[in-house]
Amino acid sequence: MGIPVKLQVFEGPLDLLLHLIDKNKIDIYDIPIVEITNQYMEYIQSMEREDLNVMSEFLVMAATLLDIKCRMLLPKEVNEEREEEDPRQELVEQLLQYKMYKYMSYELRDRQTDGEHTIYKEPSIPEEVLEYVEPVNLDELLDGLTLAKLNQVFQDVMQRQASKIDPVRSKFGKIEKEEVTMPEKLNYVQSYARTHRRFSFRELLVAQTSRVHVVVTFLAILQLMKEGVIVIRQEQPFDDIMIDSNIGEFQQER
Repeated sequence: MGIPVKLQVFEGPLDLLLHLIDKNKIDIYDIPIVEITNQYMEYIQSMEREDLNVMSEFLVMAATLLDIKCRMLLPKEVNEEREEEDPRQELVEQLLQYKMYKYMSYELRDRQTDGEHTIYKEPSIPEEVLEYVEPVNLDELLDGLTLAKLNQVFQDVMQRQASKIDPVRSKFGKIEKEEVTMPEKLNYVQSYARTHRRFSFRELLVAQTSRVHVVVTFLAILQLMKEGVIVIRQEQPFDDIMIDSNIGEFQQER
């Protein structure tokens, strides 16, 4: 895109190209590069040359058009997918992107114009009106009130409160977070192994109070087996797993 400095009726080289495409009713996906290049060159030759920065943008586009014009005369290049490349593809993508942003700017400008037509009025209600509270006549309000009617009102209020309670979630109990550390469970299993030189793995797990305790106990068994503190044995498949303690031997080696 060119520098956003408005020159005559065009704000940059892409804006000029879009004008030429619309003027000649050309398909933007099939630009006759020779015709557009000639018209573009005629226009920039008639432009004022006071602002060199702006002119340089138009000249760069002119060089790009001439480069595309030359490449159109040469045999078409083939990409890695064995497809012919169109020298105009990059220019078409730039024009489409510029056209999209240009129309978006028009939409934002229209919204800004519509917003300027909106008028807001500050609240002007007197404080006396805001502070006014309608008086309540208790005699009229309580006229004809009996204990039966009062009880009915109370039951209606309680019924509305009961309707707001979730029938499922309200029955949930409070979930307490249970902290089980690996060192604590290692000490527990070692203490259990001292008093039970040979014990069942199933019995050890049954003694646990929660699923978390079972998991951490299992990890502790694996750690102690890795260190050689205990030995795991199973005589036959699907038999109960038996654990033999080597704590005495293990402590003597240390």
